[in-house]
Amino acid sequence: MAALRNYLGGGGEAALQQAYSIGRTALDAGAGVIELVGVHHAALRSLLSPEFGTDERRKVLADAALFFAESIAPYEMTYGGFREANMALRHFNEVLELEAKRIAHALHGEAGQLLVAVYIALDQMTQEVPSAKSHVLAVTQLLDKIEEQLRRLSHELAPALLNDLGLVPALRYLADGLAQRSGLRVNIEDVPEGSLPKRVETTLYHVAKEALHNVTKHARAEEVTIRFERWPHGVRCFLEDDGVGFEPTKIQDDHAEKGFGLIGMRERLKVVGGQLRINSLSGHGTELVVEIPLEE
Repeated sequence: MAALRNYLGGGGEAALQQAYSIGRTALDAGAGVIELVGVHHAALRSLLSPEFGTDERRKVLADAALFFAESIAPYEMTYGGFREANMALRHFNEVLELEAKRIAHALHGEAGQLLVAVYIALDQMTQEVPSAKSHVLAVTQLLDKIEEQLRRLSHELAPALLNDLGLVPALRYLADGLAQRSGLRVNIEDVPEGSLPKRVETTLYHVAKEALHNVTKHARAEEVTIRFERWPHGVRCFLEDDGVGFEPTKIQDDHAEKGFGLIGMRERLKVVGGQLRINSLSGHGTELVVEIPLEE
């Protein structure tokens, strides 16, 4: 109130700088704009004397409006910076998606062509050295497995199913591959009704993929359940495993979160305005809750 009184009393530019400092302090303390409005309103009401005439009251209100506009300038600058950072992050994710598609094409196309050349060379070898047929057959069987792994890696990087059939079929294909490689059972329940925006489906797919890989690396789980829930303004995805669990407070530093892939998951969600919550207890499994708002 003292700063506002000073400005209304003719404090000039120095008093306006005090308004900016007040806004900066409030922002750093975590106060919202509505709280700042309440404080400003209370101060202004106490300074508006009943004895003021109409012209004097009008001038006080106009000056107070300038003071308040200066006090919320830090909020406007912060919002602008956040918006620019979010746009840059969105562009970065788009670049990553393009790069993933390029790598997937290389795995599926270029590596596939090399495998075809190896198959032809092995076939020629069996014709020239019939006694090596059994050995060539063993090598061919290994190559078949490599080809299958390359196909699955290509899909996981840039899943064509996600674009063609949607989120759930892509997740089922991902789950089948994990089951073959690790024995992990993945159940998908309560699938979302209707289609989701492509950006939301892509985000949910990659977050679920990272979460499932975490389970295979860290959880020592046998089963994971993925289920979805729609609410009026968004979608939730729950991923729950029956593994060993952990204490979430122990991985809240950047190094630990990086080891669990949580930083990448949070950054992906931030682009679409989403959030990630972790519910876990040592010895009782882990539940990840992903929330993404949907634009009207």
